[in-house]
Amino acid sequence: MVDFHSHILPGVDDGSKSVEESLALIDMLYRQGVDTVAATPHFYADNESVDSFLKRREDAFLSIVPHLSKDSPTVLLGAEVSYYEGISRLNGLERLRIGDSKLLLMEMPCARWSNSAVKELLMLSSNPAINLVIAHGERYLKLQSDETVNLLLQNDFLIQTNASMYLSFFDRKAAIKGLKNGVYHLLGSDCHNTSTRPPRIGEAFEHIQNKLGADFVNDMCAFAYSLINK
Repeated sequence: MVDFHSHILPGVDDGSKSVEESLALIDMLYRQGVDTVAATPHFYADNESVDSFLKRREDAFLSIVPHLSKDSPTVLLGAEVSYYEGISRLNGLERLRIGDSKLLLMEMPCARWSNSAVKELLMLSSNPAINLVIAHGERYLKLQSDETVNLLLQNDFLIQTNASMYLSFFDRKAAIKGLKNGVYHLLGSDCHNTSTRPPRIGEAFEHIQNKLGADFVNDMCAFAYSLINK
């Protein structure tokens, strides 16, 4: 399984606070069946440059490398990029993609998006070097018009949802419906720590399999691997 959204790197953002906690999170993911995890710390262009962020991310990653075992999930370095108007003009945006893939995880405002924001997203999606992934889409797709959602899907946007959605009594029915109807595509733990926001992606995949079957989960995983290996 692939975890497309995590905050497992130590001391980079509001996720893991130490090497020890990072290793514990990675071990939890391994025990849940994850063999590949995207480390996607928050990136805010108004706080720092791409170069500064990448240096901090690399230092954090190198601090855990000596402690990883041959059984540890493969860690792909990426970012959870916070949207702002004009982001399409950010120098180095492509350097924030996940691993060697074209996937760029973007966190959008939790509000109805403006027409200019939608136009900018569509402009970014036309870049052949970028495949936009909307982070934890369950938070804000419901706030958008049907026209906007359809535009995203028609232009090959990928929608990542958090594992917690599939485990929530109030949201799990909508989560399964979204997966079945092709609105949601990728799953992420969005784990931040081992206590209040631990990874529960294994439980989420189990629930999906119970509802949609093993073949659906296998196809979902195959699609995930095809994206990170492009």
